[in-house]
Amino acid sequence: MLPRQRSKQPKKMHFNSTVTAISTPPGKGGVALIRTSGPDAVAIVSRCFFPRSGKDFSATPSRTVVYGDIERDGERIDDGTAVIFRAPHSYTGEDTVEITCHGGVLVTRAVLETLLLAGASPAPAGEFTRRAFLSGKLTLTDAEAIGTLLDAKNYAQIRLCASDARDRLSRRLSDVHDRLLTVVSEIYAKIDFPDEDLAELSPRELTERLTAIAADLDNLLSTYKTGHAISEGIKTVIVGRPNVGKSSLYNLLCGDDYAIVTELEGTTRDVLERTATAGRVTLSLADTAGLRDTDDPVERIGVERARAHMQSAELILAVFDGSQPLTDEDAALIAELKQTDIPTVILLNKSDLHLLPEVRAAFDAFTHVLSLSAKTKTADALTALIEKLFIDGDISVNDTAILTSARQFAALTHARAALSDSLRAFASGLPADVASSDLEIALGALSELDGRAVSEEIVSGIFSKFCVGK
Repeated sequence: MLPRQRSKQPKKMHFNSTVTAISTPPGKGGVALIRTSGPDAVAIVSRCFFPRSGKDFSATPSRTVVYGDIERDGERIDDGTAVIFRAPHSYTGEDTVEITCHGGVLVTRAVLETLLLAGASPAPAGEFTRRAFLSGKLTLTDAEAIGTLLDAKNYAQIRLCASDARDRLSRRLSDVHDRLLTVVSEIYAKIDFPDEDLAELSPRELTERLTAIAADLDNLLSTYKTGHAISEGIKTVIVGRPNVGKSSLYNLLCGDDYAIVTELEGTTRDVLERTATAGRVTLSLADTAGLRDTDDPVERIGVERARAHMQSAELILAVFDGSQPLTDEDAALIAELKQTDIPTVILLNKSDLHLLPEVRAAFDAFTHVLSLSAKTKTADALTALIEKLFIDGDISVNDTAILTSARQFAALTHARAALSDSLRAFASGLPADVASSDLEIALGALSELDGRAVSEEIVSGIFSKFCVGK
């Protein structure tokens, strides 16, 4: 007996359209891959790909590489190979053909146009992975991990989103969902069929099982800090008065000279943003205009934007010139930083010159203070500190199921809150059908988490971030 508001597995979708796209990066290369997927994939490719063996391409066995010519209106465009992956044994779960041709920009485009003229439609961004999800080949958490993998900036992201890591998270979420579903099913079975000889959960057993599930949810939720730091990135802002070395630090963390560095104050007038890495932590890094009062209208806008980034940051890197006495602008920033709850690292730059003792003493109230010389091109101490702040040392990326997205964290938080409400309801003596209503809410949140029951808006939002051809 299932609960009245049951969770659903993803429906097996059958698409009427057949789509195609170039799946390799644009530009000149040795080879390019064009993927075609849908009910007419084999027929469409057969209209323009002709095996050198003279055999009918549509009769080719699955997963067999065939060499042949790609033609349009009887004229050969290129030669290459093609492979058929027949449903359901393909990435998308439907008939798929992959053509590999020479990797020139124009020839690749010509092959794509030939497939479009033969009857295929252009594939939107993320369409192939979307079809894999809707066909039940992937969970939504799998799809999110693949999206992160495509944009990976460090090896920690690759490890976190690799297939074994995706499987660990999917299995863990499925296990929690199924255990809760079993509890709810047993409760409703007894309610709906009171005359049947069905075992009834005792209050103690019910509490123990739900408490164990709640503990598993808490354990999963605790991994999000690490997962967020690796996969989504920590919103980090570099602040300080003009000419203290903010842009030098920005270039050091980014690994190149992206920001202009001069001896002139106010060189940086706008916010510069890039993705950088600090060890295993991904940083959404922003270099800002120097904080000071100014009559320059352009610079003043830059200062306002700098303060706005400070307010929304998850990490503040506050840079001060440790070789010179503190200024009024420094004092104002120090007072502001003392009032914030945002994790802050004080960086006393230009320590290669001379670090004034009175400058160091001004930061005794701060927990994280480092001496730094951006010119030495090393930030090992800063990297180690950032990892300590945002990576849980008890979590192993290689063998732990880790939440990686805000959507996953929000859904799991919703499920945990509903489970707590249900436990309190049972403890207060409310009837089982009333107390179980919150369990159904928790079950729904878990179903949304892995895509068993999720809105089209959420699905579209996830796949819109993918590249065309994936």
